[in-house]
Amino acid sequence: MADYSVPEIQEDIQTPSLAVGTMEHLKPYPAIEKHMVPLGFPDKRVDNWQEKGIEKLGEMLKKYRSLQVYLDICVKCGACADKCHYYLGTKDANNMPVQRAELMRSVYRRYFTPAGKLFPGVVRAVDFDEEALSKWVTYFHQCSQCRRCSVFCPYGIDTAEITMAAREIMDAIGVGHKYSTEIICKVHDVGNNLGIPKPALKGTLEFLEGDILENTGHEVRLPLDEEGADVLLVAPSADFFSEPHIQSLMGYAKVFHQAGIRYTISSIGAEAANFGMFIGSFAQKQKIAKRIADQARALKVKRIVVGECGHAWRVAYSFWNTLNGPFDFLDPRYPVPQHICEFTYDLLQRGALTMDKEANDQYVVTMHDSCNVARASRMGEKPGGQFEIPRALIRAACNHYVEMDPETTHEKTFCCGGGGGVLTDELMDLRIAGAMPRVTALKQVMKKDKVNFMALICAICKAQFTKILPMYHIPMETVGGVHQLVSNAIQLGAKKGIV
Repeated sequence: MADYSVPEIQEDIQTPSLAVGTMEHLKPYPAIEKHMVPLGFPDKRVDNWQEKGIEKLGEMLKKYRSLQVYLDICVKCGACADKCHYYLGTKDANNMPVQRAELMRSVYRRYFTPAGKLFPGVVRAVDFDEEALSKWVTYFHQCSQCRRCSVFCPYGIDTAEITMAAREIMDAIGVGHKYSTEIICKVHDVGNNLGIPKPALKGTLEFLEGDILENTGHEVRLPLDEEGADVLLVAPSADFFSEPHIQSLMGYAKVFHQAGIRYTISSIGAEAANFGMFIGSFAQKQKIAKRIADQARALKVKRIVVGECGHAWRVAYSFWNTLNGPFDFLDPRYPVPQHICEFTYDLLQRGALTMDKEANDQYVVTMHDSCNVARASRMGEKPGGQFEIPRALIRAACNHYVEMDPETTHEKTFCCGGGGGVLTDELMDLRIAGAMPRVTALKQVMKKDKVNFMALICAICKAQFTKILPMYHIPMETVGGVHQLVSNAIQLGAKKGIV
């Protein structure tokens, strides 16, 4: 902890005085050959990388019309400048969304606009040279693609899409990020981000079955690769591996058990997360998602339910049908995909589940809206369901619930600081600084309302906060999933026959 600089928490979130280059030293570990080549990328930086990079940018401008629009229409109004958690935490000017996007925009102007070709100095156009690439490597990996800036942009510019494009260009010239490419290789090789082999996964599920039996007296199954189940449950691999994630997995299992709905987990398609989005690769995003569709067909399920993972839900909700649809082989009575919160809420509304709120009376709970759920998806039939459904589950499972500052929740929520492919040790300084806005809002309700539990529905947020909160003198046990609370409160016993 002494090696890291932890920002001081103020009473309110403060916009810092502008600084230059405070984080320019922080670079991700470069990807290596064994992680790049299997993904179709060069094994190292190509000799003619400038030419290839510009060529790739040109291809993307034609392929993604929105990218050129975003590069053309920014008027530098500054509405986004103080909205990024990384700028608020690091004070680095290049972490202002407008300035981060300018790193690509200045290269774009140099090679794809008449003024930039003729008078580069006048329009602040720059060559795609070593200096420009160095800044791309640094600052496009200091963006979690959370899209909070887009909420405040009067033109709706999506800086996350610019970040994704920059990373795709860097991968194409052999300049990748080790953390993200290594994880994608594990998905293709083993079936999940953490590289958990099938025997270990099976053993974990059997252990959890025994643990639930010992604690509740009920035989609650966590089945693996069972053909003919009604539901394929696709959870983040952290749910099979670590605390507090595993508590939510047990909550899912109890919901299925009490509702009397047969489900299965797939050893091949166990992973909900999709890091193809983080590196900006449509091909990888499609290949990772295809495992889910293929396993749904192979196991002959009727519906697919996605666990508590923020960006996984974004990819599923926003892209699955485009990537691997249509899903006309599934039961048309159910949405594709369906979030576990949506699934549980529906059962609760129809009286299939009973909750004992007193089981969570040790907690005063608040809710952290994970950015990809909040700003890039929906849940249920009504607008805003991604906010209201998880909160409805919390209120059904708990007696004590309060909200954080509304300027930091719902569509204005702050990122945890670890999303978008930055959940890696070499970027720890960034992660600590990026968590500062959320920690500030959390400490406000901890002081005012005695909050001692922050519920959320994202595996990356759980991993980030359990690591970072102790550095701000907040116990890691403060963080947990919505279905962790459901798991505590759900009453197991005679089934009501309502499914």
